Amino acid sequence: MAKLGIGIIGCGNISAAYLRLAPSFRGLEVRAVADVNMDAARARAAEFGTKAQSVEDLLGNPAIDVVINLTVPDAHFGVSKAILQAGKHVYSEKPLTLTLEDGLALRDLARGKGLSVGCAPDTFLGGAHQMARAIIDEGRIGTITAGGAAVLSHGMEHWHPNPDFFFLPGGGPMLDLGPYYVANLINLIGPVRRVAALTSSASETRTISSEPRRGEVIPVRTPTNIHALLDFVSGATVTLSTSWDVWSHKRTNMELYGTEGSIYVPDPNIFSGRVEVAGKDGRVEEVAAWDHPFGRFNSHHPSVGDHANYRMAGLADMVAAIRDGRDARCSIDRALHGVEVMTACLKSGEEGAFVTMRTTCTRPEALGIGEAEALLA
Repeated sequence: MAKLGIGIIGCGNISAAYLRLAPSFRGLEVRAVADVNMDAARARAAEFGTKAQSVEDLLGNPAIDVVINLTVPDAHFGVSKAILQAGKHVYSEKPLTLTLEDGLALRDLARGKGLSVGCAPDTFLGGAHQMARAIIDEGRIGTITAGGAAVLSHGMEHWHPNPDFFFLPGGGPMLDLGPYYVANLINLIGPVRRVAALTSSASETRTISSEPRRGEVIPVRTPTNIHALLDFVSGATVTLSTSWDVWSHKRTNMELYGTEGSIYVPDPNIFSGRVEVAGKDGRVEEVAAWDHPFGRFNSHHPSVGDHANYRMAGLADMVAAIRDGRDARCSIDRALHGVEVMTACLKSGEEGAFVTMRTTCTRPEALGIGEAEALLA
């Protein structure tokens, strides 16, 4: 089976993870990388044994079938549009776009050209989250009626070398970290009907404490504290808190309450983690991990420890979907709905009212052990 040629535009921090993990997956091959900074492109190309090209040359490269868009969020729409206009499929880092209107324009352009658009995050395809999905689908906790999710910290200026864009419009914890949580909630529960939120910022500036810009003061121009209520089409109501104004907390990442019990889901930003379940007796028990391919530890991080990292799984599934003529799990419709959910939360915070969704989507197909194995090289 011939592999589809993959190109990458954007050679920043995240590109290393994509390039390192790409050989693990079947049906694709990275053939070139590009960046507006050619020195960055050459460095990544040398590190991973591929070709460095200008953005224009990569878009014109006939050996490239799919382009991964790893640019900063504010550039996602323009770069993805250029990729589609060049006749190539797109897989974008999250968020797909910063507005629903731009996302709809990409969808219409892709459909008109018979091309596919996929979008991260793909962490909901991880072993832990697919096990949680299986438990819910089996009816073990009954019908989900409510829940809560939280991603709370004190921001990115403590570790990221250039954190400016995180605190500008298009950044903030909702659009940066919210995609992981919203995508997993869609995976577990389905689409959202309406949202309401309260938003604020604790400070008008941030002081960088990471190198090489330690001590530099940067502006905050987007909410850094968002507390939302999501009303799902299924009837479930879930609170979602995203904040970079929290020094410490004891809230869990995600827990869902059903008519027969509760389920505790690990961090949606990570493929692996502990899944716990409680029945009507209220006793919480860890569920024995199943041997899901995307739950096997293959990475280590100082703040996380050993964990599973299968970034590129969403792209591999999209490549398989293109070949098989089926719906990709990280499809544009789900990414669009996620963008609307998150931007509607910010809009609700501005206007002080519920915002009803204009888009919807289906839950993605579950990714069982066999289906995941089939994506691996």
